[in-house]
Amino acid sequence: MASKAITVGVGIPMIIVGALMAWLWAPLEADLQNQVELVGSIIGILGVIFFICGLFYAKEPVMH
Repeated sequence: MASKAITVGVGIPMIIVGALMAWLWAPLEADLQNQVELVGSIIGILGVIFFICGLFYAKEPVMH
């Protein structure tokens, strides 16, 4: 069972915000370009991790 709240509510928005920071905001910052790209990339990577975790989330443990 996937958790739609984690996948759609947390993962996808973090991926979008991270991508927008790295691609749109970072080129506008002359002094802090590397830091803004780093933070945007980290947010995007964490968004992917939350997205994958949301796909595999189960409220009850799976016993085989």
